[in-house]
Amino acid sequence: MHPTRLPWRTAAKATLLVLASTLAWPLQAAAESLAVGSKRFTESYILGEVITQAARQGGATAEHRQGLGNTAVVVEALKTGSIDIYPEYLGTVEREILKLPTGSPRETIDRRLREMGLAMGVPLGFSNSYALAASAEVARKHQLKTLGDLRNAPDLRIAISQEFLGREDGWPGLSKRYQLPQRPTSIDHGLSYQALASQRIDLTDIYTTDARIADLGLVTLQDDANYFPRYDAVLLYRADLPTRAPQAWQQIAALEGRIDVTRMIAMNAQAELQGQAFPAIAAGFLAGAAQPAAAPATAA
Repeated sequence: MHPTRLPWRTAAKATLLVLASTLAWPLQAAAESLAVGSKRFTESYILGEVITQAARQGGATAEHRQGLGNTAVVVEALKTGSIDIYPEYLGTVEREILKLPTGSPRETIDRRLREMGLAMGVPLGFSNSYALAASAEVARKHQLKTLGDLRNAPDLRIAISQEFLGREDGWPGLSKRYQLPQRPTSIDHGLSYQALASQRIDLTDIYTTDARIADLGLVTLQDDANYFPRYDAVLLYRADLPTRAPQAWQQIAALEGRIDVTRMIAMNAQAELQGQAFPAIAAGFLAGAAQPAAAPATAA
């Protein structure tokens, strides 16, 4: 036996353990990865990019899978783990995803989402509702101020997005609530503003944070029957994400309350009116550089 060698071996093992733990720390930090999804419209692209870049600030490897499709497609991707998180709206979660009544208790929403392996949180600070809009000329001609006024204009040429045409909280429920006689056709949301401007259609569905509303001087019809639910912008994510990627989640959670409606309209305008790329817009926001824009027009 060589008792004098024991302290050397013990010290060597201790040194190796320290080195191993030191080397393992950056590997553990770098092991965080996530995929961010978005739907096929400007605001969702921008918010998806903001989430992606925030996660990268937390040291994660983050991928933005842009424009996956409509709500059903993106939720399915979330449930199957193809993505980990995406921007959504409270009213859509209630009515379209969970088929719950408007204004359902938060406890009920959270419980139903848990059953799907999902969670909702991080309210971003603004609401983006659905609405119907017409050009100022059409609104004057047909005396349109509210959605109820549409009953008196049965010949209006209405074209709405495919998703709104079939959503639980879209045209089927809206037309029933207001007893509307029109039979709308479908149109890609990205083409609807040009169709309004060229007078090929009279009315379309819009998001109230769209930058083109003010740019084209459109009139947003008031929801006089209070049909639409609240569409507060939130994040929908896999329930294990905060524990699976804690550093990235810390940065994502810090987005809470940081985007008011003026800032969101401004970022939409940067994309739609100024042609800026989504990653550049997100980077500017995270650096505090987003500029305000005019608020959307409403019916007088």
